[in-house]
Amino acid sequence: MENPFTTRPEIKGTFGVVTSTHWIASAVGMSILERGGNAFDAAVATGFVLQIVEPHLNGPGGEVPILFWKQGEDEPQVLCGQGVAPAAATIEHFEGLGLRLVPGTGLLPAVVPGSFDAWMLLLRDHGTLDLETVLEPAIFYAREGFPLVRRAVQAIHAVEEFFRTEWPTSAQVWLPGGRRPTPDALFRTPAIGDTYRRICDEAKAAGGDRVAQIEAARNAFYRGFVAEAIDGFYRENALMDTSGRKHSGLLTGDDMAGWQASYERPVSYDYAGARVYKTGPWGQGPVFLQMLALLKGYDIAAMDPLGDDYVHLITECTKLAMADRDVFYGDPNFVEVPLDVLLSDEYNAERRRLIGREASLDIRPGALPGAEAGLAALLERAGCETPVGPGMGEPTFVDLPEVEGDTVHFDIIDRWGNVVSATPSGGWLQSSPVVPELGFPLSTRAQMFWLDRRLTSALAPGKRPRTTLSPTMVGRDGKPWLALGTPGGDQQDQWSSTVLLRHLHHRFNLQAAIDAPLFNTRHGPASFYPRARAPGELLIESRFPPQTLERLAARGHRLKIEGPWALGRVCAAAISGGMLHAGATPRFMQGYAIGR
Repeated sequence: MENPFTTRPEIKGTFGVVTSTHWIASAVGMSILERGGNAFDAAVATGFVLQIVEPHLNGPGGEVPILFWKQGEDEPQVLCGQGVAPAAATIEHFEGLGLRLVPGTGLLPAVVPGSFDAWMLLLRDHGTLDLETVLEPAIFYAREGFPLVRRAVQAIHAVEEFFRTEWPTSAQVWLPGGRRPTPDALFRTPAIGDTYRRICDEAKAAGGDRVAQIEAARNAFYRGFVAEAIDGFYRENALMDTSGRKHSGLLTGDDMAGWQASYERPVSYDYAGARVYKTGPWGQGPVFLQMLALLKGYDIAAMDPLGDDYVHLITECTKLAMADRDVFYGDPNFVEVPLDVLLSDEYNAERRRLIGREASLDIRPGALPGAEAGLAALLERAGCETPVGPGMGEPTFVDLPEVEGDTVHFDIIDRWGNVVSATPSGGWLQSSPVVPELGFPLSTRAQMFWLDRRLTSALAPGKRPRTTLSPTMVGRDGKPWLALGTPGGDQQDQWSSTVLLRHLHHRFNLQAAIDAPLFNTRHGPASFYPRARAPGELLIESRFPPQTLERLAARGHRLKIEGPWALGRVCAAAISGGMLHAGATPRFMQGYAIGR
């Protein structure tokens, strides 16, 4: 159905659809489909272009979780492009530096950059085009220029003086000629283009075989000149971070050479005639599934999707699921995560009894082994340090309104029925200093580890941080139906689940479900430095009816009323009714859906 919040038509077609958080990336993805590529080819090209045109939200040194569903298969797969902690990254090392939290910026929190290898595996194993074809658009925009969006300019302005005084290699890239950039002006990052061009040249030197070229590119990045540049820069420098002190990096070329992206089966949950698929508990994706397991006990379709009962219920379910995330989730290669219990009917029937008419102000993980010690550790560590300097989190801008759009997302469906949903992030321009030979910074995702062994997401060498990146895939009858996701750190599964519920239960089309006003809680500890929490706080767009806002406040929610179009950057694409459908958020005037 339509609703009064719809800003643009839902895109419909039969040939292909691409939706992403930036119009240029959507156009590039569609151009790959038009020239005969499949959804996997288009995904790789789109992912690399997003690194260039949204540099404040992701970059070549970042990471990506990918959900993809190949036509004819009965479930999607996960491709994990989340890099791991360096071999030298131990709790003892950080404690020896006098730190209680991993800093949010600088050299110290860097992990292995994972996105490049994930894109290479997707292209090698499922794509059809050669490496140069899918990298050429990113090289073009890096060298020839692109319009720098206002929020990227805000990010640069916020860290301008810090770059000049502490991170001169970043100043050279983001303050070209010593000048701050202006919104929508043509901006270039030629060093990144040169890095990707060199990778293409080394790949072509491996011969004409497509797979051999991709393998040569992987080698150039993880064992060749890229790894060598990172190793040297991180060994030779000690630079300022959010702890207020200068620290050297821990990441080495050996860390990069010893890692590669990996395939996994997704975690899934059946809900309202659909099956929802997410990454494993090394990401926060199962939170979405836990929320659905709790919501299964209510008649969501009978609720007003703009009413206080609806917002209150989803918020309280979120608090319970997030409490379990913070205490029980972690890299399953290192810890046992009881997902079978967390998603069981019995467990969620018991948890559902905790939801009353009033807003909870407590953190309430389930009564499982380790819960008491984990909760104590959370309460001791959350917000225990005062940050110094800009660029912390994912990301927060100093002296500017807080920015919730913190990474990028896209969904692609091709004419054969292949579907890709990905949420690239990390390597933000404000996260760590630029490696000068390469032109880009690295991910600081290690800030999501705790320095406390009582927690399952505690730091350990070779371990994946418990990331917030959370693409979503939904199937019906063993076939792909819907792909969606959003930037937003801890808010990702909150915003995505609300869009799914409005589409599934209230029959909003994709664009209407995305456009309708959104909300999220900040009740639990943030996943990003300085790990602060705001008990009971509920951010909500001002377009909600006044009566809804009044009733939520009366229930004890600590409302923070945001602008009418302030929350969420959801994109979504679907296969339904013999057609392809797509929608993209109008918030911040960047996202676009394209298709025919």
